[in-house]
Amino acid sequence: MTRGAEVERTGDRAAEADRHHVRRRSPVLVLGLPRDPAGPRHVAGFLAVTVLTVLVTRGLLALTGFPQLGGDGLHIAHVLWGGLLMAVAVVAVLSWAGPVVRPLAALVGGVGFGLFIDEIGKFVTSDNDYFYEPTASLIYVVVVLLVLVGEVIHGQRRDQHETLAAAADLAVAGLAGGFSPRARRQARELVAAAGDVRGAAEVRALLDVVEDDARELPDPISAVARGVVTVSHRVVRVRWLPRVTVGVLALVTGYTVVRGVVLVSTGADLPWWAMVGLLASGAGSLVCSAVGLRLVGADRTRGYEWFRRAVLVNLLLSQIFLFRIDQWSAVTGLVVDLVLLGVVAAELDVLRGRSGVHDVAQRAADRTARAR
Repeated sequence: MTRGAEVERTGDRAAEADRHHVRRRSPVLVLGLPRDPAGPRHVAGFLAVTVLTVLVTRGLLALTGFPQLGGDGLHIAHVLWGGLLMAVAVVAVLSWAGPVVRPLAALVGGVGFGLFIDEIGKFVTSDNDYFYEPTASLIYVVVVLLVLVGEVIHGQRRDQHETLAAAADLAVAGLAGGFSPRARRQARELVAAAGDVRGAAEVRALLDVVEDDARELPDPISAVARGVVTVSHRVVRVRWLPRVTVGVLALVTGYTVVRGVVLVSTGADLPWWAMVGLLASGAGSLVCSAVGLRLVGADRTRGYEWFRRAVLVNLLLSQIFLFRIDQWSAVTGLVVDLVLLGVVAAELDVLRGRSGVHDVAQRAADRTARAR
C-alpha cells in the first residue's frame, strides 16, 4: 500500500469517527444550543444577587417604616421595578452578540428578579399580604429550584464540539473589540480542551488574527468569583480543615434542630411538617458529615465529597424548613453553609486538579513506553 493510500484511509477513518460522534451528540447540541462554560458562574451570580436584593430590600423597608411610592389610590410596588430591570437584562442579551454582556445581564437580572420575588406573598394570598409568614420559605424554594435547574443544565460533561463553540463565541467579542491577555488565554485554553475535532484548526487560526486590546467591560461577577476562589484555595491548605469543617457543620445543624425544638416547646404555632423535615434533614446532614470524617483520612477526595453532600443537605433541605420556622436563624445558617460550601468546593477542585495532572502524566508515560 502506498503512503498516499494510507493517509487517505486514515482520513476516512477520522471522518467516519467524526460522523459517528455527531450521531451520538445530545439533542440539545443538534439543535444548536451549546452551553457557555461561564454559565455556572453567571447563574450563581444571578441567584446570589437575587438573594442579596431580597435581604437589602426587606432591611431598607423595615428601617424606613415600609413606605409606599404613589398616592391618590396608586401604589407603585417594587415588583414593577423588578420587572423593568429583568426586561432590560433580556433586551441586552438579545441585542448584543458574544459573551461580554452576559455577566452584566446576570447582575441586572438578579436585582430585578430579587425585587420581583420579594413580593411573592402578594401573589399567593387573596388579601395581597406582603408579610405572609411562609414568604421566606417560598423565596428560598424558588432559589433552590433554580439552583437545581442550573445543575441539571451544566452538570453534565461538556462535548468537545461544545467546548470549541465556546472558544468561537469568545472570538466573536475579540473580532469586534480585540483580546485582552486574559481573554486570549481563556480562548486558547478552550481550543486546546476541544482537541482535534473538526473546525479546531480554523478557530485556532481565527484567534491568532484577533488584535490585542487590554480594555474590557467590567465583570463584577467574575471578579468576585476569582476573589472567592483565591481565598478558598488559601484556606484549604490548613491541615486541620476537615475536623473544623465537620465541627462547624455539626454546630450549625445542631443549632438548627435545637432552635426548632425550643420554638415548639415555647408554644410557637409552627406546622408539624416543618419540624419533621428539619429533624430528618438535620440527621441526614450529620450522617454525611460523619461518613466524610471517617473516609477523609484514607481518601481525602471521597471524604470531601461526603462533606459536600452534608452541606447540600443543609442548603437544599434544612434551610427550607428553618426559613418556615425562624427566618433570622435561617439567614445566619445560610451564610455559614455558603462559606462551608465554598471551602469544600475549593478543596475538591484542588484534589481533582492534582488527580488530573497525575492522569495526564501517566498517559504521557504510557505513550513514551509504547513508542519505545
